[in-house]
Amino acid sequence: MASLASRLLQGEGNMAERSFVEEVKKLRLGAGEVFRGEGILAVTKALLESGVSYVAGYQGAPISHLMDVLADAQDILSEHGVRFENSASEATAAATLAASVNYPLRGAVTFKATAGTNVASDALANLSSGGVIGGALVIVGEDYGEGSSIMQERSHAFAMKSQMWLLDPRTNLPDIVAAVKHGFELSEASNTPVMLQLRIRACHVHGSFVAADNLQPRFTLKQAMEQPQRDVHRIVLPPDSFIHEKEKINERWPAAVRFIEERALNEFFAEDADDIGIIVQGGSYNTLLRALERLGLADIYGNTKIPLYVMNVAYPVIESEVLRFCRNKRAVLMVEEGQPNFLEQNMATILRQAGVSAALHGKDMLPMAGEYSAQVLLQGVRTFAERYQRLAPQPDAPAPKGRVIAREVDETIPAPVRELVTSQNMDVEEITFQPLDESVHARPPGFCTGCPERPIFSALKLVERELGTHHISADIGCHLFSILPPFNLGNTTMGYGLGAASASAFNVPADKRAISMMGDGGFWHNGLTSGVANAVFNRSDNLTIVIDNDYTAATGGQDILSSNAKNPTRSTGHEIETAVRGVGVKWIRKITRTYDVAAMRDTIKEALTTTEKGPKVLVAQSECMLNRQRREKPLVRKAVAAGKRVVREKFGVDSDTCTGDHSCIRLSGCPSLSIMPNPDPLRTDPVTTVLDSCVGCGHCGDVALAAVLCPSFYRARIVTNPSRWDRIRQRVRNTIIGRLQRIEAKRRARFAF
Repeated sequence: MASLASRLLQGEGNMAERSFVEEVKKLRLGAGEVFRGEGILAVTKALLESGVSYVAGYQGAPISHLMDVLADAQDILSEHGVRFENSASEATAAATLAASVNYPLRGAVTFKATAGTNVASDALANLSSGGVIGGALVIVGEDYGEGSSIMQERSHAFAMKSQMWLLDPRTNLPDIVAAVKHGFELSEASNTPVMLQLRIRACHVHGSFVAADNLQPRFTLKQAMEQPQRDVHRIVLPPDSFIHEKEKINERWPAAVRFIEERALNEFFAEDADDIGIIVQGGSYNTLLRALERLGLADIYGNTKIPLYVMNVAYPVIESEVLRFCRNKRAVLMVEEGQPNFLEQNMATILRQAGVSAALHGKDMLPMAGEYSAQVLLQGVRTFAERYQRLAPQPDAPAPKGRVIAREVDETIPAPVRELVTSQNMDVEEITFQPLDESVHARPPGFCTGCPERPIFSALKLVERELGTHHISADIGCHLFSILPPFNLGNTTMGYGLGAASASAFNVPADKRAISMMGDGGFWHNGLTSGVANAVFNRSDNLTIVIDNDYTAATGGQDILSSNAKNPTRSTGHEIETAVRGVGVKWIRKITRTYDVAAMRDTIKEALTTTEKGPKVLVAQSECMLNRQRREKPLVRKAVAAGKRVVREKFGVDSDTCTGDHSCIRLSGCPSLSIMPNPDPLRTDPVTTVLDSCVGCGHCGDVALAAVLCPSFYRARIVTNPSRWDRIRQRVRNTIIGRLQRIEAKRRARFAF
């Protein structure tokens, strides 16, 4: 009978991305029923309630879950005639909206902004120029702020550039659902695609709303195919391309403004409560309200003492509403997250041209750039309220040190600290307060425990030791963490799948070859053409390492063309090396176990030293450990609970052998490698230890062997629910080892002083 481990490796219980099968059942709720769940799932329900005909997209934080939900909702989508496309890139997704140009089809696409919007810019620009007759909704995950993994830009600039209307709803489920429905209606009313911006908090907020029935599309894709229509004036060609711009200004913009005003998409709160006010984008409303509540200017129910104008439509700005709100105000604060301050500049123009005297504040009281967290808004709103006498000025902050004498705490010390000291009866002479950034170490992202990409960079470090440093063009994906310690590898990163392209300038004769990285997700996104095929065409002599971990792992483990998982709705199993060979690469190597550091080292060294000319591609293939653990752990727990024999491998370090050099940590960086006090009283250097989080990938042992380090690593097999034979074998081992230990103890006793 095959072992549990072998059955798992053979694909039993094969799974790719996170499953939303249970959550998807909520999509069947009908009119009057209460939906409870996460924001991104509510968006999917809103799409169905809007009668959408097709949905496409490319996964990426913070909207990856939307793609995963749609993938698990195939039966519901097919029941309603909805076509779902898991697009090869954001450009592919945006081009899908072409279906709404000639037909009254409602379609939606989704991807991460602003990186995804930049990739999709060609298709979106053409779409917004020609316009649409069916509702076209672009759902962008606004990945802005400290937790973002991309460059800090905003979707707002793109909406303005292409004159696509931008919705930024308040962060609660009823408003998010309403924004989806209003987005389709606004698009159809103005013949313009609409962007719906969802921040990370909006995607993952939990709440409830009263559901409506799911709707069948009013016009189907089948009807469109059977009754093809064509309007040449919607195609971006002269002279129509010039006419399109006139249409935007003279027809589509006024139609959008009328719709927004008539439907009251923007909101006024306590409009006449005071002669000062705050204008805020819908996505920042919750944070602003929390700041007002902390300052005593609002209650916990959202009732505010300061008038608010909430812009659930961030673009276009509705001049009539701005003038209505500001005309009787002494001063207005514009809360606009990010830079440039597009809205603040627009507001200033509107107020001055209309002769409104209200003082306009914004970036003078709030930071020029960066995420507007609750603490940031608290400080900015306090400054505004103090300036206009709605709050008493706050005294200067006390010095960052308080004294505790005879257990009596100085009143200048913050209340939580005073309570801690007094409640614990602490005898403290002095307390020193440090800023958070000085007292807490930064925690940059890194590879997961057991990540199959880690040994690739360990091998590169070993090659570097022999051949010297090389220029390395990095790429977007988990492998980008190699830029950070302990590897410190990588010179640039220019975009998803552009690793090889960003090394193209270095295609000149030299004593060294440039190295470029690329993930399997980036490879299928655009790396095959922009990187590999381009290298073939230009006769590059450099090395491209394609890291194949079976999934677009960084976005949640979604399947791609080269995934080994059997996907019932997608075609997988297409090998990367076949595609590379198809565009003309001759020198191709594939390693199917990246944990073999010696093999990785030797292959990379061969690629960098061979006399053979032309582009070189190394495919380094091992499954993403995080996805593998997601699949295996539930099966292991189930087997253990059923009393079955389960074997788990774990590595360890012999503290008697470990030299305390810690080269293994510097060449690996695995989170399961740590240090512990040396048990030998005559040795002071701490020794390496392996934590219980070890997944038994074997990288630490392989790198120690390949780097000719100490032989202190050992592999242990942990048996749960051992068999009778396991117990007998263990007793025999214990007996033999015990005798040997006693013999050794006697030998040492003879030489003891």
